[in-house]
Amino acid sequence: MVAADSEGSKDPGVRQADLGLLVHWCVLPFRVLLVLTSHRGIQMFESDGSIMVYWHALDSGDASPVQAVFARGIAASGHFICVGTWSGRVLVFDIPAKGPNIVLSEELAGHQTPITDIATERAQGQDCVADMVTADDSGLLCVWRSGPEFKLLTRIPGFGVPCPSVQLWQGTVAAGYGNGQVRLYEASTGTLHVQINAHARAICALDLAPEVGKLLSAAEDTFVHIWKLSRSPESVSIEAAPLL
Repeated sequence: MVAADSEGSKDPGVRQADLGLLVHWCVLPFRVLLVLTSHRGIQMFESDGSIMVYWHALDSGDASPVQAVFARGIAASGHFICVGTWSGRVLVFDIPAKGPNIVLSEELAGHQTPITDIATERAQGQDCVADMVTADDSGLLCVWRSGPEFKLLTRIPGFGVPCPSVQLWQGTVAAGYGNGQVRLYEASTGTLHVQINAHARAICALDLAPEVGKLLSAAEDTFVHIWKLSRSPESVSIEAAPLL
């Protein structure tokens, strides 16, 4: 059992996910950590939850008294763990092979509104490859190359609605939006390949089975859909076919 810092808003209309109370298993090359976020900070535990190895308090900085402070969006990339924040910054933590000597190595500043989600994909040793995408409340997507210094490769503009969930598959960004759309972009260029009016209400989450190229979307309309992703051999563009 893990004791999370769960004190937060008493407003019944505010969901815990909106406050950034999230839990995520981060699988690194040499260890697995359990990462929790709340409005107060970021906690990292050993995989069995027995020992908290790191605590990072959130700095409210220039936030106004009525502005919520939280961390939201968690993903592992190589030996780094990346966590999004209310300010739009992404915190990058350098994780050692063992022990508690975790270091905040970098803060990525590609967004101006709160981070909603982060997705990563193993780069498999390729140079200049896009292996991380971050999304925010404005719908903006930032595509990054991870490494000792993360590099911003491209920005994919929003269109006035939030992007609550993103996934990466073979260099393709799958993004789910507040208007029910799923969009597929080329990660390296930001080119839009597919736009699907997938749901009648806002998308809550996307999930991916990368080995078989299946994308799942769940939304506030209570429906779950499954899509088969593939690359057209003629045009090398991405295609999505409904399965459910």
